[in-house]
Amino acid sequence: MKKNIVLAFSGGLDTSFCVPYLIEQGWTVHTVFADTGGVDATERACIEQRAKELGADSHRTVDVGAAIWSGFVKPFVWAGEAYQGQYPLLVSDRYLIVEALLKRAAELNTRHIAPGCTGMGNDQVRFDLAVKSLGEVDIVAPIREIQKQHPQTRCYEQSFLTERGFSMPAKQRTYTINENLLGVTLSGGEIDQWQAPDEAAGSWCKPRAQWPQQALKVRVGFENGEAFSLDDEQLPGQQLLARLNTLFSAYGVGRGIYTGDTTIGLKGRIVFEAPGLVSLLVAHRALEETVLSKQQNRFKPDVARKWVEVVYEGFFYDPIKTDLEAFLASSQSTVNGEVTLETRGGVVNAVAVNSRHILRARSATYAQSANWGVSEAEGFIKLFGMSSTLWAEVNSTRRQG
Repeated sequence: MKKNIVLAFSGGLDTSFCVPYLIEQGWTVHTVFADTGGVDATERACIEQRAKELGADSHRTVDVGAAIWSGFVKPFVWAGEAYQGQYPLLVSDRYLIVEALLKRAAELNTRHIAPGCTGMGNDQVRFDLAVKSLGEVDIVAPIREIQKQHPQTRCYEQSFLTERGFSMPAKQRTYTINENLLGVTLSGGEIDQWQAPDEAAGSWCKPRAQWPQQALKVRVGFENGEAFSLDDEQLPGQQLLARLNTLFSAYGVGRGIYTGDTTIGLKGRIVFEAPGLVSLLVAHRALEETVLSKQQNRFKPDVARKWVEVVYEGFFYDPIKTDLEAFLASSQSTVNGEVTLETRGGVVNAVAVNSRHILRARSATYAQSANWGVSEAEGFIKLFGMSSTLWAEVNSTRRQG
């Protein structure tokens, strides 16, 4: 008797391979696509049709756009740090995918789920740790099962599908593509060989030749560090981010090439595009820098980097994440106001900040005016540098002796 299994499905090469592979292993496959809002209705329909063509017994599309905003985007923007200073954690929808899989498995009264990720990267760690934190289920990982017998896993998957009459889009034959509300990542092909990405290794962000001539300006409103309005229009978070993606991708904002240290120790190289998320980070940091104290601005990046590390490495449900977010939330009580973003292409800048919490002295402006005199300045400098001055005096005397 065949057993039910719930498979995370996106329609890419890996998840497409998993459907017929699992069926041939004796499973009845039920696919789940967790829709964060990063694809349109046409693409959602294509993903559903693809699952059915491959032999899935049922397919479910789950809307997790609001959840990814509240559960990831909001604390990530509070943190304000990218992984290793570059990568904006674009695959953090994995944790919501696990939640969707577990819910569907409960509906089908099965304890078997399957991630569609590769067995060579970080996602397998994220999936497995999330599953172990949320429920007692059996994890079947098809890509991990085949990689020892077929080291060139991607080529084997393509051959497996072709032999059974299933085709793959040309782009997906070359690249591993992940797309959601947060952005797009591409790996494979020349990217893995540390070569310059081909023109085909692009998705949302327009190339320079297609950038509009006129500069783009938008105003983002924040309350307690959370973006809630765009040009005075209040929007749910996921809709606001989707609109920023559309606006800034036309100017090529948010595209980068990143080489990082993966959880399992390999070097990973990807092309990523995150126009909306990068723009939000720029706006939030500009506001935060004006309203937080000097000590807050110095200390907060340490907490932020730890939060990013925890999420990147798969510890999304570890209590340390909740502890770190308590500090981050506390730091946002005065991060209220509006930031004007501007781009002429490629780079986005925060050109204006408006907030009632700006730490502006009443009678002093940096490099323009001051309400203290010579003696006060000289006294401060003397005391502030006392340790270094003493060291120089003591050691220069010894050298002379």
